[in-house]
Amino acid sequence: MRVVIQRVSEASVIADGIKTAEIGLGLMILLGIEQNDTEDDISWLVAKIIGLRIFDDSAGVMNLPITEIGGDIIVVSQFTLHASTKKGNRPSYIRAAKPEIAVVLYERFVDELTFALQKPIGTGIFGADMKVALVNDGPVTIVIDTKNRE
Repeated sequence: MRVVIQRVSEASVIADGIKTAEIGLGLMILLGIEQNDTEDDISWLVAKIIGLRIFDDSAGVMNLPITEIGGDIIVVSQFTLHASTKKGNRPSYIRAAKPEIAVVLYERFVDELTFALQKPIGTGIFGADMKVALVNDGPVTIVIDTKNRE
């Protein structure tokens, strides 16, 4: 699994013309699921995201996790995070999980993140045409790949 995490002051998702999520301070997470991702990847990634100390404390230092600032999260599926651009100019998405695998893992990821945050997570609609809007706060953008844990 690969995620792009952005600390936001506001964010929203419109899927197939319908606003499906909108938050203030929190995280916008773009999630790419690979063919060989597992439940273990989900558990590790959720723990890492919940524990990331990327919000400012009273001294203005990035020292607080999302759980301490009361922030919200939106998760959007994005298979293009697994694009391979090694050959030619047209990206290959051969490593991205097929929908029958990806949907199950995406929903499980959202469920585990919801449980860890102890409040609902905003989402897009898997496979839909989505318009994602955000104001990156900082800017703070972090990329995490579960295949690079060491």
